[in-house]
Amino acid sequence: MFLAQLQQEEKEAFLELAVLIAKVDGNYSIFENPVIKKYQKEMELGDYSVRGLDIDDILKIFKNERSKNIVLIEILRLVYSDGIVHEKEKESIRFIKEHFGFDSNKYGSFKEWIIGIKQFANYPEHD
Repeated sequence: MFLAQLQQEEKEAFLELAVLIAKVDGNYSIFENPVIKKYQKEMELGDYSVRGLDIDDILKIFKNERSKNIVLIEILRLVYSDGIVHEKEKESIRFIKEHFGFDSNKYGSFKEWIIGIKQFANYPEHD
């Protein structure tokens, strides 16, 4: 949704983070893979090869508040894409939230928004 607004270095770091989070539970699901592909397309990183960076190194790249907000929103979108949030995914989200200094209210607002979007997207269209 907002990834095109990131700087090039941030885009690459975000893709590294997204792949890391998608695999953290040991299961790169059929729901997460299309989200990663959408991310690559949105950021024009179709040819980017993930290097497997450490999460600490990845998160250091995001310096301004806007970029941090984008990262958390999009990672929440990824985590909720398959409808199951595993404990390791929760731990990763907590780590990101703490690293970026997000309070519970801001995080809760982002989480509710992402869940609401997912639920809205699943409603069939009516005539």
